[in-house]
Amino acid sequence: MEIQLWRTVLLPYEQAVDELIIKFRHIVKDYRSRNMHSPIEQVSGRVKSISSILEKMHRKGISMEKMEEEVEDIAGIRVICQFEEDIDIVVGLVKNRSDMQIKSEKDYLSHMKESGYRSYHVIIYYTVETTYGPKKLQAELQIRTMAMDFWATIEHSLQYKYKGDMPPHVAERLIRAADAINALDQEMSSVRGEIINAQNSSQLQSNIVREILLCIENLYKVTSEREVRKIQDEFLRVFATNDMAHLERFHRELDIIAEGYRIQSLK
Repeated sequence: MEIQLWRTVLLPYEQAVDELIIKFRHIVKDYRSRNMHSPIEQVSGRVKSISSILEKMHRKGISMEKMEEEVEDIAGIRVICQFEEDIDIVVGLVKNRSDMQIKSEKDYLSHMKESGYRSYHVIIYYTVETTYGPKKLQAELQIRTMAMDFWATIEHSLQYKYKGDMPPHVAERLIRAADAINALDQEMSSVRGEIINAQNSSQLQSNIVREILLCIENLYKVTSEREVRKIQDEFLRVFATNDMAHLERFHRELDIIAEGYRIQSLK
């Protein structure tokens, strides 16, 4: 296949990766706007390089005509979670979406690979709108914890270095590291509730502060700079107390003050 044709073939996959990243990031934004723990911590994606596609086709005996059908991970999305329990939640979110159709799943959490690799893979069908009409293509979602991702990144680098022929002593140490990663995830799960409560409290404070600052900014349009500065000074005093109840009370009172100024400006 000529270079220009490769670019034409891969362009919809680039579009799919871009769109899927945006959609998963909006899930994060939605959870956090509701002061809820997001099961997704980070999301990234890539389109498989031409050399990687060719290498996989050669290894699996895939013909050029069957490439888009049998190379399922041309488009790849990596979803990183804080806790192992979040992985099931993310899979459930994907299953409930009308714009993503699950083709297959591979559970490397319950059935860890011999190398020590742990992750949850989902192959989905996803449709992009191109200049020439809709195109239904496949994408692979890799869903794993931050600890699993750290291990997988190291393992991938070593596999690349040793070209799939890793020395036994290195493979053994990787297995031990995978066991340590699993133990870390289990330990984090044991304090998951406390961590989520702390994070939700921090997110709630962040949202309230953002709303207060937006309200103060809008007050400049309806009252004097002197009055706004007094309100701003009071906000800074309240914020310095690090008292959430005090901050929430100030937020409610500021809403009442702002509404009063807004009504006056309409008279």
